[in-house]
Amino acid sequence: MRTIPATDADHDAIVELWEASVRATHHFLTEEEIVELRPVVRDALPAVDLHCARDAAGRLHGFLGVADGKVEMLFLAPGSRGRGVGRMLLEYAVRELGAARVDVNEQNPEALGFYGHLGFRVVGRSPLDGQGRPFPLLHLALEPKE
Repeated sequence: MRTIPATDADHDAIVELWEASVRATHHFLTEEEIVELRPVVRDALPAVDLHCARDAAGRLHGFLGVADGKVEMLFLAPGSRGRGVGRMLLEYAVRELGAARVDVNEQNPEALGFYGHLGFRVVGRSPLDGQGRPFPLLHLALEPKE
């Protein structure tokens, strides 16, 4: 498995993976909300430093988007969860892209546990998500190593 920069040609596959990942992990979202978010995600891809996790055969297992030192998106194919892909992507984001912050939906305890396990701590909370919906966000920051 390796992390490589995404290209514009990857965008369709990335959005498909995003949707599969959200359906597997974001049970608080309705079908209508997922459909509404799909073009928002697609439009956001050019605004981040986008990288893909691909296996030796070139299959997409996850992707990562970073902007201004913040992980803006990290999603895994449902079958790739628990296999070290997320850790690989996050460590790449921290090491290579200077990421030290991330927001997590409060209703996604698995994501909160994942980031916490890798050294991120809650430093704030917003009652609404980025689209102004009542899905609170927890703001996390990487705890400095001593």
